[in-house]
Amino acid sequence: MDNQPLSKKYTSAFISLTFLFFMWGFMTVMNDILIPYLKDAFDLNHTKAMLVQFAFFTAYFVGSLVYFIISFTNGDPINRMGYKKGIIIGLIVSALGALLFYPAAQFHNYGFFLSALFVMGLGFTLLQIAANPYVAILGSEKSASSRLNLAQGFNSLGTTIGPVIGGYLIFTFFKDAVGSDAVKIPYLVFSALFLLMAVYILITPLPRFTHREDEKIGFGALKYRQLVFGMAAIFMYVGGEVSIGSMMISYLGLPDIGGLSEVDASKMVAFYWGGQMIGRFLGAVSLSDIKNKLLKYLYMIGIALLSFVVIGFLDGFDIALIYGGFLVLNLLAFALGNSLPHRTLFVFALVNLGLLTVALTNSGAIAIWSVIGIGLFNSIMWSNIFTLAITGLGKHTSQGSSLLVMMILGGAILPVIMGVMADGIGVHLSLIVPLFSYLYLAFYGVNGHKPYKVR
Repeated sequence: MDNQPLSKKYTSAFISLTFLFFMWGFMTVMNDILIPYLKDAFDLNHTKAMLVQFAFFTAYFVGSLVYFIISFTNGDPINRMGYKKGIIIGLIVSALGALLFYPAAQFHNYGFFLSALFVMGLGFTLLQIAANPYVAILGSEKSASSRLNLAQGFNSLGTTIGPVIGGYLIFTFFKDAVGSDAVKIPYLVFSALFLLMAVYILITPLPRFTHREDEKIGFGALKYRQLVFGMAAIFMYVGGEVSIGSMMISYLGLPDIGGLSEVDASKMVAFYWGGQMIGRFLGAVSLSDIKNKLLKYLYMIGIALLSFVVIGFLDGFDIALIYGGFLVLNLLAFALGNSLPHRTLFVFALVNLGLLTVALTNSGAIAIWSVIGIGLFNSIMWSNIFTLAITGLGKHTSQGSSLLVMMILGGAILPVIMGVMADGIGVHLSLIVPLFSYLYLAFYGVNGHKPYKVR
């Protein structure tokens, strides 16, 4: 493996990848807009509407399983071709999936839409397998969580902007489109953007990391306990996060919760995903290798104050004051985490358990803000789980990454279970499903992350 020290070359590579993280965050959260839109366009119940997430996230499982089988029988593909080629191929497949939305709308066929989402999910699978560990190894192992949290912060910028822009385009700008035609132009533009990104990555110099001299076939990655338990943690985390985001527009539209329209609810969804962005930028500082703790906390307080001011100017300071309480709670949770990835994960999981319990047992503004606040504490979970799970894997890192990405399957399974629950016992009580996710994540933070080989 190329073991050159941190340099401007690494910094440039990291910056070039931030837009990639932004774009796939934007596209992933667009599913939260597609669900209520296609639900109305095809007159679906909650269970059938959640097949949007099932198709998209099942692609992660299928794509990662294929990747793992190839790595088991012939050696790790990314170890041979490099991370750069893996990212480019992922972008091209993603562009194809977005392009398929046009004929799906033209034929007004729900199954075609699900197929298009599946193809796009396959592209995102390869992007996740290549880009996440690539960011993690662009520097020291100690600061890997910080680096990945920073990259995921830009991913969350995409998930924050996505509901606002997507909601406007689909529910307002193209609201008079016939059938399901409102998605035609937006997804053609998205397809073109993916192709432009592929060209940009192609011409951008990126450092090459390989383990070809150590390459072996087999199930090497599965020997590591932290990875095995980490796979279940990714399943639970993504399943819980996506379940809440997918049901949020329906939840906020309940008369006893908020009675919000789809347009107004999609703006509130942006708060949920925006919290992830704020929390990930805070996490990038908290989990960094800045030695001066006072300076570290001053940076974090500065980020929180900036977020408060931006929210105040955009949505009013009455809203900012409410959200400010969550920001203070978030800073306290980071302090309790003591800049340790596993401890921070544990504390954040406990907070989300509390917020979900409040949302389940209350109505009105308390329930609304409890659900929205969960996003702020979801923030560091992906990055912390991912880096804890691949710590010490060495030549098995890419194979381990494919197994972790495979477990994004949670985003396919848990939303459907939540949809079934919503049809059976109501949207409000269906929030019990992600409760189990955060229970497991608390366990992973306490014990499951411990890095030693399975005997």
